[in-house]
Amino acid sequence: MQLIDIGANLTHDSFDRDRDAVLERARAAGVARMVVTGASREHSPRALALAQAHPGLLSATAGVHPHHAVEYTAECDAELRALHAHPEVVAVGETGLDYFRDFSPRPAQRRAFERQLQIGVDTGKPLFLHQRDAHDDFLAIMRQFEGRLGPAVVHCFTGTREELFDYLDRDWHIGITGWLCDERRGAHLREIVKNIPSHRLMVETDAPYLLPRTLAPMPKDRRNEPAFLPHIVAELARDRGEDVAVTAAATTATAAAFFRLPD
Repeated sequence: MQLIDIGANLTHDSFDRDRDAVLERARAAGVARMVVTGASREHSPRALALAQAHPGLLSATAGVHPHHAVEYTAECDAELRALHAHPEVVAVGETGLDYFRDFSPRPAQRRAFERQLQIGVDTGKPLFLHQRDAHDDFLAIMRQFEGRLGPAVVHCFTGTREELFDYLDRDWHIGITGWLCDERRGAHLREIVKNIPSHRLMVETDAPYLLPRTLAPMPKDRRNEPAFLPHIVAELARDRGEDVAVTAAATTATAAAFFRLPD
């Protein structure tokens, strides 16, 4: 299998001690490319630097996660636009709304989201989106930009069947993580992932978060990493009633096209 992990937080400090080894384990496991998530003013430049240091293996996104929306100033907007001038930055985000934790006030989240969607309009780049417990406001803001945006992926999808079909009806893509493997929170995903067309489906680890609970043996430090992506793909294939090679090939082709990754 040659897989693409569309969302890995490889700038996280938990990787500082062994980042090169993490990348090597991913390659050995069949993860041919990884998209490093940029989710703040601090980490988006780091994501770009990491992608530049590993051409052909890593690409990056650049954005501000809703948790960090209060840092979205005019200066931040200019910084993000400068990052998007680099070809290694392949998507706008992570951006969106998160009303589950409300680490930033909701008005600040909505403003930061709108500003980043405008970057999407201006650059034509794909969107790497986050939504949790904010479905109605999320759709309302996206409607304001209807017809002007490039392709979008709702990454780390954990929502309901109704939310899934709302996104698919808008031709958005869906990113599936190890949340699928969580018997406490992800059981409903096992029932609905079969409804995602293969040309709208992508896979990701969201490392170091969301370690698949069905992984055996579990790493002692409980850190997720891209090398575990094949496990997620195997579980996803089973739930979709597909051979794992079919799911792997389809998600890889979809991700390569979505992010416009070079051969």
